Amino acid sequence: MQVAEFRRSPVGHLTPISGTDPATGHAFAHHAFVPSPLPATVDLKPTTYKIISEADRALGVLHARVAQLPNPRLLVQPSLTREAVSTSALEGTYAPLADVLEAQYRQAADTSAEVKEVRNYIDAAFRGLALIEKKPICLNVIAELQGILVKGTRGDTYDAGQLRERLVCIGDRGRGVEQARFVPPPPGQLLVDGVSEWEKWINAEQEMPVLVKTALSHYQFETLHPFSDGNGRIGRLAITLQMIEERVLEHPVLNLSPWLEPRREDYIDHLLDTSKTGNFDPWVNFFARAVRAQANAAVTTVDKLIAFSNEVANKMKAAGERSPALLNLAANIIGYPVMTVTRVQHDLAVSYPTANSAIAKLVGAGYLREITGRTYGRLFLCDRVYDLLADG
Repeated sequence: MQVAEFRRSPVGHLTPISGTDPATGHAFAHHAFVPSPLPATVDLKPTTYKIISEADRALGVLHARVAQLPNPRLLVQPSLTREAVSTSALEGTYAPLADVLEAQYRQAADTSAEVKEVRNYIDAAFRGLALIEKKPICLNVIAELQGILVKGTRGDTYDAGQLRERLVCIGDRGRGVEQARFVPPPPGQLLVDGVSEWEKWINAEQEMPVLVKTALSHYQFETLHPFSDGNGRIGRLAITLQMIEERVLEHPVLNLSPWLEPRREDYIDHLLDTSKTGNFDPWVNFFARAVRAQANAAVTTVDKLIAFSNEVANKMKAAGERSPALLNLAANIIGYPVMTVTRVQHDLAVSYPTANSAIAKLVGAGYLREITGRTYGRLFLCDRVYDLLADG
């Protein structure tokens, strides 16, 4: 960390740190950056407010489109899966979308470590959605989600699911503390106080647009880096949870990580530059552009999914099909990029033969294909839904 670049920061201060570097085994004497509590107001340029307004409008259109769906919750699982793949890739964990979708029907022993990590994100997201129905976003909530995120992975260490008890660095792990790109607050009272202030701020009424509040809270979370592992993924999950809590979103169908993934360096630089300069405008502008772009992309995807759902249902009706199970599956196919007979049987509350027959009819019509080549434990892929999600 270039200490001189942070020394005059108006939004934080440096604190000396020392000890034995776990990466190099050598003694070190360096500094960590401790962010000040977030401000009640920020100065933003007119151009940034314009982008925020456009992002707000795009979110409104997305809300209206999703509301047109007979069952908007159908999009939750595939949407969270798409986000899980990209948010993990941002941290260097790569797993193909198809493998992650199929993993929900496979034994844990049959999945790779990378897929396990991505699936953990989906589990944490669903748990977070359940928790914020009863609790505000707070350390207890976020810490529980972090514990779920790292369970059974390399990050599942002694301080999983709680504030970290060790120093962490951002940058090449093998180069040591003094060569790190950024060093967040050390464990102890400075970190405890920082997270406590963040917790109070995020749950207080702020005199700023919700997207600005969300951008600032994400900056603060990533700067504090409260856990030993998974801070980036948990921080981006917190964006979704905050938008739902603030009623900007009703369902988690806005995926920011696919936009951030190819702009990873810009994303990191904006967060670091905010700490150096105290100027929130470039970061808020960047964040609002991400929301605007992904809300517009999600609208396009939802429109295509609705059109495809109508196409399948109409084709089945035109073929003279009258089975309620088949027509329900045709209408709801957008929620099943990958499916099994047992899953359809459960979700539609029908018998196994009825579910099997409905799937067979869609296979015959070319909308599904079996991808295992087995006569048992079969998986069926809807290529067009998969492609729409992969491109979204």
